[in-house]
Amino acid sequence: MDSRRADAPGFVPLAALRQGASDPRRALADIRHIYFKTTRQTIQHDLAHAVELLKSIPTEADREKARVYMDGLAQMRSEWNRTGRRKEEGTRKKRE
Repeated sequence: MDSRRADAPGFVPLAALRQGASDPRRALADIRHIYFKTTRQTIQHDLAHAVELLKSIPTEADREKARVYMDGLAQMRSEWNRTGRRKEEGTRKKRE
């Protein structure tokens, strides 16, 4: 495992996903950490990890606690994808 990658913002080691979260509080803490550390470059990967962590939470009540972070991650992805598309459209128009 590359130690530099383990320190990257929002990174959750794959081993944590294979083993599952030890408890719902740990999964929620990991999702929260991902939410605050994600970047435009890591949002797709981070959101996928957050979804896997969410799946490991056994009860609906505990999953509800993670909802605000999941909604936030989805919103960031949407906004960052939208701004990326605008930049691409601008460069296409200039070329034409």
